[in-house]
Amino acid sequence: MAKLPLSVIILTYNEEKNIEECLKSVYDWVDEIFIVDSGSTDKTLEIAKSYTDKIYQHPFKDYGKQRNWAQDNLPINKEWIFHLDADERVSSELSEELKGIFSRPVDIADGFLVSRKTVFMGRWIKHGGHYPAYHLRIFRKDCGRCEDRIYDQHFYVNGKIKTLKKDIIDTVTSDLDNWVFRHNRWASLEAVETIQNKVYRRTHKNYKIKPDIKGSPIEKKRWLRKKYYTLPMFIRPFFYFIYRYFFRLGFLDGKEGLIFHFLQGFWFRFLVDAKIYEMGKKGKLN
Repeated sequence: MAKLPLSVIILTYNEEKNIEECLKSVYDWVDEIFIVDSGSTDKTLEIAKSYTDKIYQHPFKDYGKQRNWAQDNLPINKEWIFHLDADERVSSELSEELKGIFSRPVDIADGFLVSRKTVFMGRWIKHGGHYPAYHLRIFRKDCGRCEDRIYDQHFYVNGKIKTLKKDIIDTVTSDLDNWVFRHNRWASLEAVETIQNKVYRRTHKNYKIKPDIKGSPIEKKRWLRKKYYTLPMFIRPFFYFIYRYFFRLGFLDGKEGLIFHFLQGFWFRFLVDAKIYEMGKKGKLN
């Protein structure tokens, strides 16, 4: 079977523990794979060279700018783009679904929403409202881009969107040290964006995806995030964890689920509030 007319774009930075499994999951059936690296010092690029020669370097500012730079500057030959993270893998079920769609000219949509299945400490986190979690990852090059924001950026498409049935597998992290390191950085970014753009009061004019409880899965999620920030600081992480762990049955995910929902649903959210508070004390709220 001929390879599908998809150009996969993967951003990397010191991803030697993840990149090979990611590449293996698409190598046999997509037409071209691009790596956009931001200065890896480990074996990431050495591993990637075994799967593609389309490797580029570009300084990293934030995910939105990096993804849009890739679309604007890479010599992409295909009409369709598939954005993947280095710690993600395309499930065999999703690859078969895509083969069925792209084995002929695609006229049913300009973009596809894909659900992400989170695997934490080897366990699928199925409950707590964490699955399914939809993201727009596949779209026509001329129809889609990434939002220009420093955190919680999503892709958007000017055109018709369809939802795929199968999943991308997100391995989350190789160990807790790495998880804490990443989430500490992301907490800083969310705190800055929350302050600068006052997302808890209004929606920034540059955001392409607006909060809408009746909209797409991404629009609904953004509406819930906006409502979350109307709750009192330092109190809202408690409410959120209780909601996820008990009301959305997160406790059914076992010990791994307890660790994940507590860290991601309480610790991380409390850390964001703490950083917002710290920035306020330092006079950075304006």
